[in-house]
Amino acid sequence: GDGGQCEHNLALKPRPHTVSILEFGAVGDGKTLNTIAFQNAIFYLKSFADKGGAQLYVPPGTWLTQSFNLTSHLTLFLEKGANILGSQDPFHWEVVDPLPSYGRGVEVPGGRYQSLINGYMLHDVVITGNSGTIDGMGLAWWELFSSHSLNYSRPHLIELVASHHVVVSNLIFLNAPAYSIHPVYCSNVHIHNISISAPPESPYTVGIVPDSSDHVCIEDCLIATGYDAISLKSGWDEYGIAYGRPTENVHIRRVHLQAYSGSTIAFGSDMSGGISNILVENVHLYNSNSGIEFRTMRGRGGYMKEIIVTDIEMENIYTAIAATGNCGSHPDDKFDPNALPLLDHIILQDMTGTNITIAGNFAGLQESPFTNICLSNITLSLNSLSSITWKCSNVYGFSDSVLPKPCPDLETLSDCLSLMSINGKTAVM
Repeated sequence: GDGGQCEHNLALKPRPHTVSILEFGAVGDGKTLNTIAFQNAIFYLKSFADKGGAQLYVPPGTWLTQSFNLTSHLTLFLEKGANILGSQDPFHWEVVDPLPSYGRGVEVPGGRYQSLINGYMLHDVVITGNSGTIDGMGLAWWELFSSHSLNYSRPHLIELVASHHVVVSNLIFLNAPAYSIHPVYCSNVHIHNISISAPPESPYTVGIVPDSSDHVCIEDCLIATGYDAISLKSGWDEYGIAYGRPTENVHIRRVHLQAYSGSTIAFGSDMSGGISNILVENVHLYNSNSGIEFRTMRGRGGYMKEIIVTDIEMENIYTAIAATGNCGSHPDDKFDPNALPLLDHIILQDMTGTNITIAGNFAGLQESPFTNICLSNITLSLNSLSSITWKCSNVYGFSDSVLPKPCPDLETLSDCLSLMSINGKTAVM
């Protein structure tokens, strides 16, 4: 096939107009609040949208700010030594409505704090630089979360909603209050050559979250977070089912991922709009609780299907591969318990692992077992703590050349790729 979504990214054209944030009175001393300067600069640059767009240049310095919104045909460029700091005062963060595919704030019922850098219904947006830094100063938010003192759900570093042709590249993201990069209802998103870091003890911090988005490429990134490194989502229970926008055509490659208490690559558990046509390849996973994990539960509805995970190297992972039908919570009591999720046509192949405690843990739903799971050419070296190599219930699939030997329900020999043939063309590949 065509090799995946990352083969289709176009070269960026330079913007014909550039202004510096200094021209709008910004002070990079780490103390002066520069929100008005960012807002005024971006408002000014809107006038160049029909002239090839414009670039907002952020020079070296520490630029403290509240939330601000981007505009179409804009490049936000952070020079080396430039550090955008998010204010730690919750009163500096606007409260916005919940996303329609979630129905409420994910952490607290009601609204949610607006993210540090935002875009809504934008086209042609680039957030890039020369290894500049965006620091969410998340400690205050983590303490509010851990003490159950949040008034609204935590903000993210970057959230782009219903936007198209988005690039995030060549930057360092630190200490996100919750997610670092959250494209939701977006198309044609390219995230590459970035570094994301949050402390291991930071609660439920996540790196990149493609959410009800399509044609997404994530490549050449280094991510280490408290919970999940990359998490694919598509809405929550009845709200995600009603909104009905899947995450599909996603390509992840050449990434190094660490997830302290979560999974390096997670599918779900909020997947009610569906997740399909995903290719994950050439990935290094290390020092994490879980490697590849599929999460769902009764009431989610939706599906996770036509997913290929290949050429994976794992080291120091507690559970290498997992799939569970009992993960997460419900937004309210209006969910339909008969909305059963589908997990089907998943290929996991060409994997090696060292210092693994549990090779695989598959726990499907009795009413909706996980089906057509294919394991091929997988060798996992277990550590001395291992007492159970595989755990399986309500799962059916195939395997070939897998060590240690998988559960009986996954032992049938088969040609994995034949499972993924759809209308004569192999999905993703």
